[in-house]
Amino acid sequence: MEKCKEKKVLLFYCVESEDLARKVAASQSDSIQLQSINWRSFDDGFPNLFINNAQDIRGQHVAFLASFSSPAVIFEQLSVIFALPRLFVASFTLVLPFFPTGSFERMEEEGDVATAFTMARILSNIPISRGGPTSLVIYDIHALQERFYFGDHVLPCFETGIPLLKQRLDQLPDADNIVVAFPDDGAWKRFYKQLQHYPMVVCTKVREGDKRIVRLKEGNPAGRHVVIVDDLVQSGGTLIECQKVLAAHGATKVSAFVTHGVFPKRSWERFTSCNEKEGSERAFSYFWITDSCSHTVKAIGDRAPFEVLSLAGSIADALQI
Repeated sequence: MEKCKEKKVLLFYCVESEDLARKVAASQSDSIQLQSINWRSFDDGFPNLFINNAQDIRGQHVAFLASFSSPAVIFEQLSVIFALPRLFVASFTLVLPFFPTGSFERMEEEGDVATAFTMARILSNIPISRGGPTSLVIYDIHALQERFYFGDHVLPCFETGIPLLKQRLDQLPDADNIVVAFPDDGAWKRFYKQLQHYPMVVCTKVREGDKRIVRLKEGNPAGRHVVIVDDLVQSGGTLIECQKVLAAHGATKVSAFVTHGVFPKRSWERFTSCNEKEGSERAFSYFWITDSCSHTVKAIGDRAPFEVLSLAGSIADALQI
């Protein structure tokens, strides 16, 4: 059978995603071409945007690499996202590696606002291009059922960073001594099918008075290099408590992988080896994140124990779907 011809894609990007966009283009230089936008503002702070070479993108496959790192940058990106499909493009793909409101996906009591649903409704109103609904690429969304929050104008394509982790684990000198751990049942349900060839440990959170305590639920970490896997990290408190429990049960090394290193208020500093505080915060051999949160990658740099596994190749492949 003749191999399908690669699709030529014009990739626009926001300022924060420029480094990742360049990596995506470099990974498939023959099929992905970067396109620029003038991210200007009026004196009152509202955006004054201009899509360069708008006439030239007619009939082309167009994508936009977004980064909704804070509410302050969402509006200007949405303005571009809503404009691009109207320029008579052949198809439109929105790549949003981290869906930032994904962990606020349900109501637990009357009055809660499920902002994941709000964001999904906003994105569902992206105009249809000549090629049909927008393809929306998201990595390791917090809850798979959020697929049903989106309307028919977008087609969610849920990807994962787990293949990057598996590739990295195979490169470790103790690759045959790895155990995968999950901080709670939710993480286990989300990822265990992708990691079934590894022995597994599951932790659980129990409430003792006003505190939530992490305990070992099942599995044996003794004598093993244990890698904690989750979709995202905020303050990192749960990962630190998991590390303490695993070490107490005999784990020789503990590492962590999260697709989305959110780390508000520079909370990643709790894990850096240059942190002068003693304690288990320094006890992670490796901490792998992806570059889904570009601002975090820029802040962390190459500080140990962090190591960035880039989504660039995966995103480039997704743009060919």
